[in-house]
Amino acid sequence: MKPTVAFICVHNSCRSQMAEAIAKGIADDTFIAYSAGTEVKPEINQDAVRLIKQKYNIDMNETQHSKLISDIPDVDIVITMGCNVECPTLPSKYREDWGLDDPSGLSDAEFELCIKNIELKMQSLIERVKSKELY
Repeated sequence: MKPTVAFICVHNSCRSQMAEAIAKGIADDTFIAYSAGTEVKPEINQDAVRLIKQKYNIDMNETQHSKLISDIPDVDIVITMGCNVECPTLPSKYREDWGLDDPSGLSDAEFELCIKNIELKMQSLIERVKSKELY
């Protein structure tokens, strides 16, 4: 059975959504990915949607929506995006913070840097999950 990973951010509208989409694109054989937040926005950041669609051909408007932490199942691993979110109601076997700056409202170059950082951290996460290093 594959482990579950939750990518957590305050609004679940940008970084955590991109991480969920990237995980579903490159880590689907390793773990089940979710994203959620302590608050929700009415829609996913449209710059994030556009750039993930260009890079991965994943339309987050079609495959994802903004969710609260209470809307996802129990998870094995919690990854916070860098917004100092405390998730006391989201127990897990392992937790880490990726320390990513929010690119919302910034240039495509800032989004692309964030996406690249998510990709690099995701590759490391995939390897550690495969080796059962995290739990």
